Amino acid sequence: MNTVLSSESLATTKGSPPSHTPLHPLRLQVQISLPTTLGTGTPELRVAVLVSQAALQFIQGASYTVPEEVEAAGFQICADELGSIVEGHNVKKLKVHGGVNGIADKLSTSTTNGISTSQDSLSRRKGVYGINKFTETPPKGFFVFVWEALQDMTLMILAVCSFISLIVGITMEGWPKGAHDGLGIVASILLVVFVTATSDYKQSLQFKDLDKEKKKITVQVTRNGYRQKITIYNLLPGDIVHLAIGDQVPADGLFVSGFSLLINESSLTGECEPINVTAEHPFLLSGTKVQDGSCKMLVTTVGMRTQWGKLMATLTEGGDDETPLQVKLNGVATIIGKIGLFFSLLLRFSVLVQGLFSLKLREGSHWNWSGEDALKVLEYFAVAVTIVVVAVPEGLPLAVTLSLAFAMKKMMNDKALVRHLSACETMGSATTICSDKTGTLTTNHMTVVKACICRKIKEVSSSVGTSAFRSDISDSSLKVLLQSIFTNTGGEVVKNEDNKIEVLGTPTETALLDFGLLLGGDFQAERQESKLVKVEPFNSTKKRMGVVLELPGGGFRAYCKGASEIILAACDKFMDSNGEVVLLNEASINHLKDTIEQFANEALRTLCLAYKDIGNEFCAESPVSFEGYTCIGIVGIKDPVRPGVKESVAICRSAGITVRMVTGDNINTAKAIARECGILTDNGIAIEGPEFREKSEEELHKLIPKIQVMARSSPLDKHTLVKHLRTTFEEVVAVTGDGTNDAPALHEADIGLAMGIAGTEVAKESADVIILDDNFSTIVTVAKWGRSVYINIQKFVQFQLTVNVVALIVNFSSACLTGSAPLTAVQLLWVNMIMDTLGALALATEPPNDDLMKRTPVGRKGNFITGKAAFHLDGSDSDLILNTLIFNTFVFCQVFNEISSREMEKVNVFKGILDNYVFVVVLTCTVFFQIIIIEFLGTFANTHPLTLPQWFLSVSLGFLGMPIAAAIKMIPVGSA
Repeated sequence: MNTVLSSESLATTKGSPPSHTPLHPLRLQVQISLPTTLGTGTPELRVAVLVSQAALQFIQGASYTVPEEVEAAGFQICADELGSIVEGHNVKKLKVHGGVNGIADKLSTSTTNGISTSQDSLSRRKGVYGINKFTETPPKGFFVFVWEALQDMTLMILAVCSFISLIVGITMEGWPKGAHDGLGIVASILLVVFVTATSDYKQSLQFKDLDKEKKKITVQVTRNGYRQKITIYNLLPGDIVHLAIGDQVPADGLFVSGFSLLINESSLTGECEPINVTAEHPFLLSGTKVQDGSCKMLVTTVGMRTQWGKLMATLTEGGDDETPLQVKLNGVATIIGKIGLFFSLLLRFSVLVQGLFSLKLREGSHWNWSGEDALKVLEYFAVAVTIVVVAVPEGLPLAVTLSLAFAMKKMMNDKALVRHLSACETMGSATTICSDKTGTLTTNHMTVVKACICRKIKEVSSSVGTSAFRSDISDSSLKVLLQSIFTNTGGEVVKNEDNKIEVLGTPTETALLDFGLLLGGDFQAERQESKLVKVEPFNSTKKRMGVVLELPGGGFRAYCKGASEIILAACDKFMDSNGEVVLLNEASINHLKDTIEQFANEALRTLCLAYKDIGNEFCAESPVSFEGYTCIGIVGIKDPVRPGVKESVAICRSAGITVRMVTGDNINTAKAIARECGILTDNGIAIEGPEFREKSEEELHKLIPKIQVMARSSPLDKHTLVKHLRTTFEEVVAVTGDGTNDAPALHEADIGLAMGIAGTEVAKESADVIILDDNFSTIVTVAKWGRSVYINIQKFVQFQLTVNVVALIVNFSSACLTGSAPLTAVQLLWVNMIMDTLGALALATEPPNDDLMKRTPVGRKGNFITGKAAFHLDGSDSDLILNTLIFNTFVFCQVFNEISSREMEKVNVFKGILDNYVFVVVLTCTVFFQIIIIEFLGTFANTHPLTLPQWFLSVSLGFLGMPIAAAIKMIPVGSA
């Protein structure tokens, strides 16, 4: 009996009513052949039931209803359905919807021309599917930073002291006189808190801007039939994205076409083993990276609906970890804080209280304690706590953060995007830079300037054109050459919206394609004439790229191009000028090798082009043996050295930084470029990667310090060199890179520098700094700013520790000698403001100068303070005037000390002072508020207005620190 089960009958069999959802065109009929003599419970019946259940599940999975709003917008599939297909790797659902082409139709797009760019179409698409942006954690508001600043324990203790002071003072002396001390401390606390919060808030905004900058990623898409670059945030479902090695998959999507595509999904799954994506397994997830191959991808899901977006939704992005310098300075601050706590609480507070008790003992009133006595003890305690605030150099970490943030912002203007704070300070101590050649030392604007085709060497320029080559080579040879250029390439020749020809691809690919166009070739015609069967993308280990074509007349042909020596070694024949294939003899091989060396000595990058016919039977899964090729010719590509590179290398050398070139190019080309840049000297060594990796550990130990050029290097060679420099020779190593293959070395280095223009997303992700203009001179600028961070911190540490030591000595000695406090809590808090926040702002934001690329010693500076008799003070206010003079002199000592700290070794500290507006503004504000505190806030700040001679005296005493500092700088010391 033959039974035909339709979807309705199957549903009825299960005991459920027939589906009212129209299944066309997915109505399914399953024909099951059953024996006519079936008994109940027989195996055959059970098989029939299982088959029917499977068919029913398939049908239920296929029962998809298009939501009305989606259909009204002109689409046939919703975002959730697309997400379930790709995220779940659901092959069954994909087939139900007609495969990749079916999904494309339902998204109203074309796998060849992409989506329409009309405003109405884009708006409808965004409305239905959303945009490719992730929800970010909202930034902290200003008052959150205020609250965090208030969490400081010493400030909380001072707040309690001020509260008690207010209660006792108002009770004893009434309002408002009794509230002056308490309100003065409150005002000082609020000032410290708001200044700290403002600084932190501005810094957070700055880091937010930098974070947005580092997330700017562009991809190539086809829209309206034109290939173009757009930011990943403008991607929409239906877009056709072109991906190559090193790219990050920008959204969830489906593989349309491509070759040898390997995807690294470790960022999502943690699995390091790459996934092979094919037409049978076409799922691509955002956040993953292209490890090998290339493809066209149909975008299906964007933004928070992607798997990466859902992962990000479960995470909250944390800020930058503390840098090594911040950690060290936090340790210093803790030690100094403990010393300050010992001086203030155990010594000063106990000395002052003991003095008060001794006074009452002499007066015989030691058993009678009034509210005024309690207020005095509270004042002593408040001053002691304030000394802890002053003693603890919390400005040290703040200064580092400010200096790093300032450096990061300025480096952005200098085309360097810092991804990690610690990179600034690390680059300041770099001793070695391992630099790429192409694009970093050179312009990365490549053109073919010489070619040896059929053993004929010709200059190439637009003026010679096709005729110069046609005159010496046959039509058949030219045809093979053009077919090699236009088919064996990762680039593309397209027409843009202005109907102008545009060449897309890497600089090397575009140089070759331009050469092919110059010879009169037609890219599209060549592509359409032959069928591309297999592509082996360029690999940095093999240093070659290959394709296999199915020829129009039948048979297969393999084309190969890459490093000249490697490709030539695989050739046993060459084409002569008549188009005949001739066996390579010793003379021909020597001629070709001499040509390669000649091109390389002229600083040209050489590529060898070759082909071989491989018969009529070929399987795309089979590897092509790398032998028996016919040499077509050798091209010499010019990549000029960037202007200013030679000068930058010289600056590095004078600063004690060794520059090494690590490249995959021919050794003669590398040596020529290195000499032109000033990298390769008479005492230096140029070595090839294969020779380098054969050396023993002992040989490497002797060899590495002398290596200035490494050519034909593999990623492993670069990684090994960096590792030895860091570990064996304890160098601080910076590495530049742009490719996926550079990621291991970038990760291994102390600081990784990725190229922002030519760099792949994998390289950028592994780097600490992104060089936005791919220029070596920018790397020198980063080093200069890194050193600036260290020098600025040295200046600030010198300035702050001077204040700390003097504040402790003045208060402790005064307590021991006089039993009184020359500086009140409010005055000490103001000094703390000058020392920490304002001092950090002024000194930590000093821009670098040319002298920073030289090693500089750190000098010491000192200030002094004098006593009461020298001022000829008497009268009832003499103590208050003396304390005011001490306070004023102390502040101006710090003002002039701040100026002296601008230069660690130069006597002229005023040079360029007006260029740093932050420093000038901070200094002006400090002096202005000091005048206000002395002349108008006497009641709150416990100060007394000073006469002009007293002002002159205190300012002069403060100024004395400058000539003393200048004299100390003139004392010869050893180099640091």
